[in-house]
Amino acid sequence: MTGVDSASSPTCASSGWGRERVITASCGSFYPPLRSARPRPPSAWGADFCRMDGDQVEKMVLTKDGRKTAVDKECDGEEKKSVESKVYMDYNATTPMAPEVIQTVTEAMHEAWGNPSSSYTAEATFVPVSKITGQVEVDDIIAAIRPTTCLVSIMLANNETGVIMPISELSQQIQILNQNRMALGLPRILMHTDAAQMIGKGRVDGQDLGVDYLTIVGHKFYAPRIGALYVRGPGVTTPLHPMLFGGGQEWNFRPGTENTPMIAGLGKAAELVNKNCEDYEAHMKEVRDYLEKRLEASFGKQRLHFNSQFPGAKRLCNTCNFSVWGPGLQGRMVLSHCKTLLASVGAACHSEKGDQPSSILLSCGIPYEVAQNALRLSVGRDTTKEDVDVIVEDLKQSVAQLEQNRVT
Repeated sequence: MTGVDSASSPTCASSGWGRERVITASCGSFYPPLRSARPRPPSAWGADFCRMDGDQVEKMVLTKDGRKTAVDKECDGEEKKSVESKVYMDYNATTPMAPEVIQTVTEAMHEAWGNPSSSYTAEATFVPVSKITGQVEVDDIIAAIRPTTCLVSIMLANNETGVIMPISELSQQIQILNQNRMALGLPRILMHTDAAQMIGKGRVDGQDLGVDYLTIVGHKFYAPRIGALYVRGPGVTTPLHPMLFGGGQEWNFRPGTENTPMIAGLGKAAELVNKNCEDYEAHMKEVRDYLEKRLEASFGKQRLHFNSQFPGAKRLCNTCNFSVWGPGLQGRMVLSHCKTLLASVGAACHSEKGDQPSSILLSCGIPYEVAQNALRLSVGRDTTKEDVDVIVEDLKQSVAQLEQNRVT
């Protein structure tokens, strides 16, 4: 969905970063409320947790390369690794921090620990995407704009289908529209895009996109769980108002002591993307394309439906959303019978919908019975073709088991 907001002015969070000011948001470190058998080792990047079974404690460790490994810990403290390991393929949900980012964060925690700084109402119009291209159409957005419209907000790339939206084309049309609106004394329309999924998977340039605001999310490109907001000329060219009030940090845009290590980590991750993005993109596309060929060869063209391939639309280099046709093969059921694959049926932020098909897929014209069987696999920088071979076999055994259970 795409939002077109009408209000006196948009509200945003706030700071300064790089050539243009970028507004940093607060960071929260989140781990599941699970008991750990021992302190988290340096090699682990996610949550580790343990499960009691008699005199044994099985500890699951999600390692930095995206693998989940079972470790059996006896009561006397000895550990032995289980032969079973997991293949993580949900990089659109979150990525591990790159080793260089971890090093930068650690250094900042040691060396930059000092304090660096010692309600509106709105009416929104939601514009559906095209059932043909999976994109929001520029003409549909322009048609939805009213005299009171002040902000258009669109995600740069969808997190479930991977479809990339025509932000540059829309920005050009809005600039032309703004010239006419100024002559009529109407407010200028501002442009915002959420680039969370695109950064690290393709080129992102705020100037080329022609946007006024651009959202950045660290844990989507191997950075800490911290966000930032790019603003073109904050408070001058582009209006910016604080959401919170208190201290005068970040040019009075956002109160609160800045989280220096996390900001340093975000900067390091951005540096890695600027340096290596073409290589990252080429590798992920190669592995994603191989994945789709293996799926098609394993399940057959007649039985497999790719939910992220739309004619005329570009998509993220790493995302594969697909369904295996058949009763009893809902995405959650298939994943629950997988022994190796760690993935999702859609966006983590929509996980409260339970067994309901993705509203995003339904809005793209995917039939209900296909959408409810959907799986979203998203590869990362370190995903290999060998990983793909492993998880395709895992999917085959899961589907076969569900079908056998249905027969018996």
